[in-house]
Amino acid sequence: MTRWFVSRHPGALEWAQQQGMVGLRRVAHLDPTLLAPGDLVIGTLPLHLAAAACARGARYLCLVVDLPAGARGRELSAAELDAYGARLEEFVVRRVCGGEPG
Repeated sequence: MTRWFVSRHPGALEWAQQQGMVGLRRVAHLDPTLLAPGDLVIGTLPLHLAAAACARGARYLCLVVDLPAGARGRELSAAELDAYGARLEEFVVRRVCGGEPG
């Protein structure tokens, strides 16, 4: 089982390490074709990638942060992530249609 950490933000990786997460395979962008059943994917993914990860049998833990508007769009430190209540929440995401509005 591979434990993937998907982020291009140094503060997010530092936060994860401070939470005791070690042995992570860090990638800036996830290629779902590399996932195997039982893998763990941690990060903040677009829905289509989260669905692809789940479809391949991986678990998806979303890095959830309740940011105020003034904190968006800039790099955050591990301490700031803590202050904004960063946490991991597990989601199971499934694609239900081929993209047609309905």
